[in-house]
This record gives sequence, C-alpha cells and structure tokens, in this order.
Amino acid sequence: MKKIVPILLIIFVANACKNNKNIPDVSKIPITVSIERFDKAFFSLDTNNIVPGLFKLNQQFPYFTNDFITNILGAEPLSDTSKIAFEASRQFLSSYWPAKDSIERKFEKMDWLEKELQQSFKLVKYYFPKYQLPPKVVTFIGPFDAPGVAITQYTLAIGLQIYAGKNFSFYTSMQGQEMYPTYISRRFEPSYIRVNCMKAISEDLFADKSDNKPLIEQMIEKGKYWYLLNQFLPEADDSLITGFTQKQTEWCKKNEGLIWGYFLQTNNELYTIDPDIIKNYIGDAPSTTGMPDASPGNIGQWVGWQIVKSYIDKNPSITPLQLMTTDAKKIFEETKYKPR
Repeated sequence: MKKIVPILLIIFVANACKNNKNIPDVSKIPITVSIERFDKAFFSLDTNNIVPGLFKLNQQFPYFTNDFITNILGAEPLSDTSKIAFEASRQFLSSYWPAKDSIERKFEKMDWLEKELQQSFKLVKYYFPKYQLPPKVVTFIGPFDAPGVAITQYTLAIGLQIYAGKNFSFYTSMQGQEMYPTYISRRFEPSYIRVNCMKAISEDLFADKSDNKPLIEQMIEKGKYWYLLNQFLPEADDSLITGFTQKQTEWCKKNEGLIWGYFLQTNNELYTIDPDIIKNYIGDAPSTTGMPDASPGNIGQWVGWQIVKSYIDKNPSITPLQLMTTDAKKIFEETKYKPR
C-alpha cells in the first residue's frame, strides 16, 4: 500500500496540472455583468393597451426594443404609425404566453449566469484588451426559430426560448422536431447559454473566412474557434465546447488515430472544395457518413481542433491573437499531425 500511494499522488497531481490549463488570474479586471430582463418587461405589457406599453418599454430598453421588434418579430420599427409592430407584438404576446410561463419559471433567477459571464468576459478582456464587449446583456423570449444568442449594436441578447431544457414540450413535439431534431434540441439546456454567448463573441472577434477553402483548411480554421472558446471557458467539458454527447466525445478521443487514418485514406477529400463533400464533415449532423454510428457529426471541426492543439503544443508561447491570425495551411504543414 505504501508503494501505491505515491503513484496515485503523482497521477492526481499530473491530472490536476492538466485540468488547470494555466488559467490566468483575471480577478483584478474591472468587469461586472448585470442581466436585464427584457423578457419579463415585454410579457408584462397589456395587450389591450399595446401602443402606450411599447413606447414605455422602449423608454426602459431603448437599446433593444427596436432590435427585438424588427429582427426577432420581423415587424417594422416602432413609431407612431407602426401598426404592423403593434399587431405583431400583440399576437406574439397572446400566442407565446403559455411558453413564457414555463420558460420564466426555469429562469426565475439569473445570478448564476451573471457570475459565469463575468468570468468569461474578464478572460476575453485579458486576451483581447482592445475588444469592446457588449455594454449590455439582456434576455428575451422570442419565437422558437429565433436565435439563442445575438450580438446587437448595444447588447449581448440571450433568447431563453432555446434553453428551456431538452424535454421541453415544444422541442419534443412534431413541429419542434421538424425545426430542431433531437441531436440539436438535446443541447437546448441552460448549461449551453454561456457557451453560445462566448461562441458569438469569438465570431465577433474573428469573422469566419474559411468558405471556399479546401476541407483541411476549413477544419483547422473552425478548430481555432473551439480552441479560442476553450480559453474563454477553461473549465468547461469538451462535450460542452463541441456540442457532442459524452459518449461521442469519448469515442473521438479513443479513436483519434483511426479518424485521421480515415481522412488520409480519402486523401483527395482533404483538399476538396466541393461543398457537398465538406458538409459531410463540417456542420451539425447525428453522425458522420462513412464512419460508425457512434461518431458525431461535425467530426471535421473536432479534428481541426486537435491539429490546433498539436500546433499549440509545439508553439507554447503563441497567443490566441497570433493563433487566430495564423494561416491554416501553415498550421497543418508545421504540425505534422500524427495521432496514435
């Protein structure tokens, strides 16, 4: 027993160091997050007095009300003659009231999310001090086809209708499944709010310019985003970063060498620019065609992430900014990725 304990201690320390990921100390960065509940204010409107109600709402949320009416409800901007805006708001209030009740019960308090976003915002500022974070964070409830996160001119807006829990009645309904199959709606959990917020910020920091590039370059370019996301969410499980199930994540890690071998066997596909081939490896899907059913969709981005991590291992002093602006072809050629 005396011989086993030191070995276990070494393993524990090694794992602790691995999990620590050298998270920077951001405690002194002066950022606080206070979530403003546009959803509650909007659904407190009286449908019989919608016009004065909307103008009062606009006084309370001048930085978001028109964005919500035009971009979420698809109506015209608010004005004295905005009949379409008034009617669209009235209809939405009436038709979504039952869903609103269920969703707001789930999100009665948001202090947990404020703390999570505050930590991630500080990390964004640490790595990218010149980036202007959205000055406001607001929550809304929109139609079920509205985005779960959107960055507007003044806000980071969170659509709670996409985070009601994977067993929420609409998601499991026939209409809901047509809109969001289970492999997508299973991620409609509160735990994905912070992840999706930081994805939006990552894409706001660096526009994705990988379209029309060869598959391998798109894989790496998109893999960069998961690496960056991991810097903003250093304690998040890989399954949250990728959106894979835990089993899919374990399958990928266990079969990394075989996955790469599959790509090497189809060598021409690595350099293809054919969008029909590329979409088999990049983008949401229940699994990857040509691979076992246990595989996840979007396997290409996962492989790209592993290549990026290999590049970082060989270049430990590189900053996130340097990584994101490094050519994908250069990363691939210098990494000489050869997983076992």
